Amino acid sequence: MKVSGDMASSRVEMVFPSYIYRGRIAGAPGLNRAFTKEISQLEEMDHYGREWSRTHYVNGYSSYSSLSNLHLTSPHFGDLKERLEPHVARFIKALKWDMKGRKLRMTTCWANSMGQGTHHTLHLHPMSVISGVYYVNLPAGSPPFKIEDPRMGFLMAAPPRKTSAPANQQNYLHIQPKAGEFILFESWMRHEVPPHRGKLPRLSISFNYEV
Repeated sequence: MKVSGDMASSRVEMVFPSYIYRGRIAGAPGLNRAFTKEISQLEEMDHYGREWSRTHYVNGYSSYSSLSNLHLTSPHFGDLKERLEPHVARFIKALKWDMKGRKLRMTTCWANSMGQGTHHTLHLHPMSVISGVYYVNLPAGSPPFKIEDPRMGFLMAAPPRKTSAPANQQNYLHIQPKAGEFILFESWMRHEVPPHRGKLPRLSISFNYEV
């Protein structure tokens, strides 16, 4: 089949890409054992966090509302922060940000324990520029991390994507991480965690960076 001159010189280009960063922490098994013990201790002593979770994190526990600077108060969480720093720097470089001499710093860091049925609806992280999550324990039945296409509200009458389309062209990206892995993403990205179906707690640590 002969291709006309117009077709031969035409092409499809990608514009306005969105990026995430995925990695794994060295020595994760030992660190995760320490986190598992410490998160259990936090849940036991954090009365306010348990009360908040009864309404906002049903059947689970999060220290988001009560103990959200764990990187400053716990050696293990501080260790995680230090291990994440080079990855955050690499992510900034990939994003081609012009920092103009400014630096990012981790401003919040909290623990999450999802019980059976616990979920976290679609949300973003205002005032932050990079957010992330580190996975301590992902038992059988653990849900994926779900990211929404940032153009979702502007698709209007666009036809749905084929189910055979690549994962990064779907309206939602589902990431099934493993214990010891982490995900970094720009804080304006809407994301959620569907209901946890496992019998054992799904443990994770969330954090934010600001300029």
